[in-house]
Amino acid sequence: MKNRKLINIRLSDDGAAVIIIDQTALPNETKYITLRTAEEMYEAIYSLRVRGAPAIGIFAAYALFVLATQIKTDDYEIFLAEMSKQSKYLNSSRPTAVNLETQLKRMTDMVEGMSNAPVTQIIEAMRAKADDIYNEDVNMCKKISEQGLALIKDGYGIMTQCNAGPLATSKYGTGLGPIILGHERGMKLHAYINETRPLLQGARLTSYELCELGIDCTLICDNMASIVMSEGKIDAVFAGCDRIAANGDVANKIGTSGLAILAKHYGIPFYIFGPSTTIDMNCPTGADIEIELRSPDEIKEMFYAKPMAPKSVSCYNPSFDVTPNALITAIITENGKFQQNL
Repeated sequence: MKNRKLINIRLSDDGAAVIIIDQTALPNETKYITLRTAEEMYEAIYSLRVRGAPAIGIFAAYALFVLATQIKTDDYEIFLAEMSKQSKYLNSSRPTAVNLETQLKRMTDMVEGMSNAPVTQIIEAMRAKADDIYNEDVNMCKKISEQGLALIKDGYGIMTQCNAGPLATSKYGTGLGPIILGHERGMKLHAYINETRPLLQGARLTSYELCELGIDCTLICDNMASIVMSEGKIDAVFAGCDRIAANGDVANKIGTSGLAILAKHYGIPFYIFGPSTTIDMNCPTGADIEIELRSPDEIKEMFYAKPMAPKSVSCYNPSFDVTPNALITAIITENGKFQQNL
């Protein structure tokens, strides 16, 4: 892979900024951007320059550290108040993926537990905690990939949704992790990539990652999934997740629930992959997950040379949908496979 060592999120050498790959520029340009202000960091999350639930959590942890270094006070209470304000601001950028809230809370909880420490020591601890969050995700993704590898066989055709690879996480990814790990170990696998309208994360990002790795893959439009399944080309469907409710309902990129319905009809196993950090035990069911609504321009104008719909037409653009637990064969985390339906 030409970009095998590509790192999508890191601190600048001086620790004063977060550097990310701008995922909105892919696949045509591998562009790194340097973010120093809270406004730039918020915009990066909202505009999907950084995306994927685990990656957003990692980014938020590093971002909060950088913003903490900009708070010029030795007074703990003033520092805590400003840091908490910045945390809430970043958390408001996107509502559905639980990792954003979870990792920001881990950072702020640690600060709240260090009330007797000098501010300089607290900031050092925040950097170490952000590094821990990144390294934890690397380890979780590797374990998830290993767990998923046990679900597939040589020659499998696997359908994917959105992007759940290294760009969305730290390294191997979640939903793409078993495919990538299997390829590394010599397995012959073929991925059928749903383009994932309207933002085309499958077409732009999953295709990019798998082609760079030399993994056999075929890009299809979202509305082609049924015929591809009916032709016997698909042995399993792999998807990531942005939030898992306590009852096993799953929020993921829009279109995921439709694939689960199709898979059920054709008798194809439907698997969800995600680190345990995406499980929200405070969320009873999928009905309690807030679904992000995004701009109509993503449907009518984005990626087109000219608008493809009348300016006056209204649009409904939910970024996620919820797949009921009854449609999910199993959820795979770093802790193992949780069988839901046989």
